[in-house]
Amino acid sequence: MSGRPRLRPFHGAAAGLGAIRSVARFVWRETGTREGVALLRRVNQEAGFDCPGCAWPDPAERSAAEFCENGAKGVLDEATSRRADRAFFAAHPIGELRRWSDRELNAAGRLTEPMLREAGSDHYVPVSWEDAIDLVAEALRGVAHPDRAVFYTSGRASNEAAFLYQLFARQLGTNNLPDCSNMCHESSGVGLDEVIGVGKGTVTLEDFEHADLIFIIGQNPGTNHPRMLTTLQAAARRGARIVSINPLREPGMGRFKHPQEVFRLLGAGTRMATDHLQVRINGDVALLQGLAKALLELEDQRPGRVLDRAFIQACTTGFAGYRAAVATLDWETLVEESGVARAEIERVAEAYAGSQAAIACWAMGLTQHENGVANIQELSNLLLMRGNIGRPGAGVCPVRGHSNVQGDRTMGIWDRPSEAFLTRLDAGVGITSPRGAGFNTVEAIAAMSTGRVDVFVALGGNFVAAAPDTAHTAEAMSRCGLTVQISTKLNRSHLFTGARGLILPCLGRTERDAGPAGEPRAVSVEDSMGVVHLSSGRAEPASPALRSEPDIIAALAARTLGERAAIDYVATAADYDRVRDLIARVIPGFEDLNRRVRAPGGLLLPNPARERVFPTPDGKARFIFHPLPRRELAPGELLMMTIRSHDQFNTTVYTDDDRYRGVHGSRRVVLMHPDDLGDRGLASGDPVDLCSRWRGETRRLSDFHAVPHDIPRGCCATYFPEANPLVPVGHHAAGSFTPASKSVVVTVAPAERADGAGDRRTTSTAAPRD
Repeated sequence: MSGRPRLRPFHGAAAGLGAIRSVARFVWRETGTREGVALLRRVNQEAGFDCPGCAWPDPAERSAAEFCENGAKGVLDEATSRRADRAFFAAHPIGELRRWSDRELNAAGRLTEPMLREAGSDHYVPVSWEDAIDLVAEALRGVAHPDRAVFYTSGRASNEAAFLYQLFARQLGTNNLPDCSNMCHESSGVGLDEVIGVGKGTVTLEDFEHADLIFIIGQNPGTNHPRMLTTLQAAARRGARIVSINPLREPGMGRFKHPQEVFRLLGAGTRMATDHLQVRINGDVALLQGLAKALLELEDQRPGRVLDRAFIQACTTGFAGYRAAVATLDWETLVEESGVARAEIERVAEAYAGSQAAIACWAMGLTQHENGVANIQELSNLLLMRGNIGRPGAGVCPVRGHSNVQGDRTMGIWDRPSEAFLTRLDAGVGITSPRGAGFNTVEAIAAMSTGRVDVFVALGGNFVAAAPDTAHTAEAMSRCGLTVQISTKLNRSHLFTGARGLILPCLGRTERDAGPAGEPRAVSVEDSMGVVHLSSGRAEPASPALRSEPDIIAALAARTLGERAAIDYVATAADYDRVRDLIARVIPGFEDLNRRVRAPGGLLLPNPARERVFPTPDGKARFIFHPLPRRELAPGELLMMTIRSHDQFNTTVYTDDDRYRGVHGSRRVVLMHPDDLGDRGLASGDPVDLCSRWRGETRRLSDFHAVPHDIPRGCCATYFPEANPLVPVGHHAAGSFTPASKSVVVTVAPAERADGAGDRRTTSTAAPRD
């Protein structure tokens, strides 16, 4: 049973001395001072390796310490001296490991050699690389149809690994290529593609130097993208207005102390957000339409001085219909649904009307709702009204949380590739790709749960923990014949396998990647703003048995395809330049890749929307109006969102503390408004049970504690992935299938068994779906 959380409210600025102390403790714990400092000096440097954390771009002029607190933790966590080796697996049966927390599993250390779980066994045992590759190849060759295999990808895979992986899957004959983007920014890609014809952001890092207003909406940079705070600090210091829109008041948007500004560490820090709009969970459409309505009212008062009429006329379509629809909205409804007062909305709209260039940044606070695509498109409407796309200091900026998730999609990791991409791939490599749509993440879970998948291969990630509806996803995985995890560290997905489970350990981003003759090799990655650059690890590998991801994929492809292979996979993967030559042949913008990627700063990929060229059917950006999503909560119900703590990266949990939110010693908490606690007869720290309801299905979690927090009434927050069992797999964004992890209807009640005799119960009435 989890312990009662210790609450120590956080006061002061984000980062600063607290970040320095936190990293120092991590260095001591994971690697030791000498090795840890040597590693950190290479993070995000020209001749070093790309941080395995977020995808925030590198500045033109880099400091000697070009990393943030959480990036440092990610690097040190990967470089840990602890090992999950054969002795570890002999000592700990799978049944025992399932009872460990995600933090405890991660703390077991680095995987060291291939491990196999045979059918019916409660232990992993060592297996040779040759036998492991043969086992996977035999299973893939034995499927009745290629679509009975699924190839999942995490966003930390390099461009070279991703390109070979999708080529292997498509030559095998399937587009079943779900990825982690399905669970986070898929709504961004779908929404933007329909509006501007490009599913990526349009800004560069330089644009932040010219913006005088920056929206930060549905995002917590202080925890999830801390390097971004340096960029925002520079904007704040030169007078840019920063508008934070979030149900939670996050310290990173309050004040920030740059840890490298030694003489300012004792001061108050830089004030970041000038405005904070504390929107209700999933009240974003109402708020954005309120801002648009206020903007249109200002235009009526000052004709021709608020809207960019020339841009709207020349570059967009659908504005007249959009304007008419917004005019029908009444302020009372917009205020009620958003939870933000009209005066606050009008104040920010006035500031926006007076700005010269504006950027909108967002993350999963917008995308993980049933109306996630609508959120993105309503935000885009706001930018289009003032011509804030395709000019200096302005544009859309979806901030990615994985270091190469955008690059993986560029390389073709997608269940619904375009015909243009497949045509180029076929011509460039000499294959005939399948044309039918593959499974995305939600569809893959449904297919596994109904026995339509025999082999599941994961290139990184922690699928079982990251996906929604944890118990259902784990049960679905068990119906596969073979599950294969290409991983660096132990995680929950290794414990819920098919009839047989295989772990293939790979090199981490920080480690030296040597070719056949011992020559150093470098992979490439793409950041959130479309810059592709090299990454070259230098640390000694955790085990001599580790292989690189491209080498593992090449061996699987060569052994599975045999004489059918369109390329010599093994020889191609041995020299990453050869992989990049294939990429250059297939993907536009990567021409002459091997030369250009070695230039200082890498190469910036073309983005037509950045130049106001919109590759939509009619060549224009589109205004798209969406009806207001209504909050339909019964008495006693709350709307829950899952969030990350300050001491985790995605499903990787470093400690049980969340320094910025003042919660220590436990992650099984639910953050609630004090009045919502009182209405339920709860006090701070009381044990509670959570129950989610969706379309007649119920899911329950026990062993949580209630914590008062500054969050709108009727809303609550829980940590990911602990609360994922409450997220219905069938509840997802329309059009993108992104799980609605931030719109979960729940009840919170005093724990049924609070006497210490209970355990962490997860129950569900959900039926299998097809």
